[in-house]
Amino acid sequence: MSTSIRLPKDIELRLNQLALETGRSKSFYLRELIENGLDDLEDYYLADSVMERVRQGKEELYSLDDVERELGLDS
Repeated sequence: MSTSIRLPKDIELRLNQLALETGRSKSFYLRELIENGLDDLEDYYLADSVMERVRQGKEELYSLDDVERELGLDS
C-alpha cells in the first residue's frame, strides 16, 4: 500500500541525512518507525479510552488485594 505524508523540514533533513549516512532508503526508516511505534500508539490510545470509561464510571476497578483474593493467591 502506498501512503504519503508531509514532514516538517527539520525532520525531512534528519531522515535524508540518516539515509545518506547509512545507505538505506528513507522508506526503510519510515517503515521501521511505524512498525516499532505502532504498538506504543495502540497501547496509549487503548489506555486513554479505558481511563475515560473509568472517569465516567463505566469501567470497574479492582485492587491487587481483590484480585489475589479472587484468584486464591491471598495466602
